[in-house]
Amino acid sequence: MTSTRKTALVAGTFYLITFIASIPAALLFLDPILNNANYIVSAGSDTRVVWGCLLDVVNALACIGTAVTLFPVVKRQNEALALGFVTSRMLEAAVIMIGVVSLLAVVTLRQDFAGHPGTDTATLVTTGRALVAVRDWTFLLGPGLMPALNALLLGTLMYRSRLVPRIIPAMGLIGAPLLLAAATATLFGLTDQTSAWSAIAALPVAAWELSLGVWMVVKGFRPSPILAPTVPTGTGRPLTPAA
Repeated sequence: MTSTRKTALVAGTFYLITFIASIPAALLFLDPILNNANYIVSAGSDTRVVWGCLLDVVNALACIGTAVTLFPVVKRQNEALALGFVTSRMLEAAVIMIGVVSLLAVVTLRQDFAGHPGTDTATLVTTGRALVAVRDWTFLLGPGLMPALNALLLGTLMYRSRLVPRIIPAMGLIGAPLLLAAATATLFGLTDQTSAWSAIAALPVAAWELSLGVWMVVKGFRPSPILAPTVPTGTGRPLTPAA
């Protein structure tokens, strides 16, 4: 297995991990704390919530992994865009981690104060709702918005380099403006983040990331000029084996 094939395999695996980790976390494990306004004073499902937070941490780390793994390859196409992709992925991961910390804070407050004598229940509920609201905003500005920027940066690099079939990055480049529009509409209260419009707008970018991950795992990179061995400065010709 060549080094570029290994790079594609690792990067594709990281992309698939983001799906494997984020979808169960959002739809299954974190449901009790996200959809129960009084969770902080309820019986709670702390173990379930902590598992969901752990999956979000895995998602954040996998986000960084996709960019760091691909950087040595895609920088040969355009180093500025490649560095921008790494930065945007790291920012996305950081925002996700802020949401994780806010939910873990709710769990800690519930365990330490809920039901104890002298606890101001109303204040505790307000604090819990505020922390969940922080997580909701991080979900919009992190996984809800940053994938559009990621698609524009990496999609451009993949489209120009032809490392994968152009139809794959084309989905990301088409979907990025739709996702940006949906996130902006949610930011200004015009639509809800869970609305049908928001879901439809997110589909092309989700399809781009999933298809990119699957292609790199199964097929690897296609032949491309940027994968050609580099020529050391001053030689003027490729290196050849010694006779």
